[in-house]
Amino acid sequence: MTEAFPFLEPLNSIPGIRAAWVERVPDLPITGDRDEAMVQLRGHHQIAVSRFAGPAASWWRAEQIHGAAVAVIPTTSQILAPDGLPVVPGVDGLITHHAGMVLTIYAADCGAIWLADRKTGAIGLLHSGKKGTEGNILANALAVMSQNFGTHPANVTAVLSPCIRPPDYEIDFAAQIATQAHDAGIGNFLDCGLNTASDLRRFYSYRRELGKTGRMMAMIVRESSP
Repeated sequence: MTEAFPFLEPLNSIPGIRAAWVERVPDLPITGDRDEAMVQLRGHHQIAVSRFAGPAASWWRAEQIHGAAVAVIPTTSQILAPDGLPVVPGVDGLITHHAGMVLTIYAADCGAIWLADRKTGAIGLLHSGKKGTEGNILANALAVMSQNFGTHPANVTAVLSPCIRPPDYEIDFAAQIATQAHDAGIGNFLDCGLNTASDLRRFYSYRRELGKTGRMMAMIVRESSP
């Protein structure tokens, strides 16, 4: 479930940083809405996090409200999501400088953006679809990383996950994210170029499956100092 993906190599080649991506769970029928789907996927994703970072990993999730707010992890502010696990409320992005904090973001057409500061070891993970991109959550995250960890965009590696793209969606927010990355001065940006709506064997697609779909999961952890 946490196989190696070539588009994550720019992150996984950074000493002390590991990133992963969990695609569609094979042979798991999902016919309900997001909350029901997350209940069904909970066990699969718990196993994936355990395999990725160990059974005692500190696992952090964002509420994901299609906004542009970012939280610094760890935080005491958490609420229970409908799947029974905690989330950080009101945010679509998580950043940290602490080792051992597994950051996760879910996606089913929206993009996940992995961030890693090659100099300071700070990491981040963002949920950026149409609305998050309009709010430039990427710039917000970089600003918070700069304020809290001294991050300079030139030292950041950023990767955009599979997400929906034209012709399956009328808005090319992946291209907008690439422009935002360039404008922010990110030193190393990679868009994987994969379209979630084009391959339902690999991906969940909210638009193609009319909302009755699961969620992929992005993960990143800082294991040690850079």
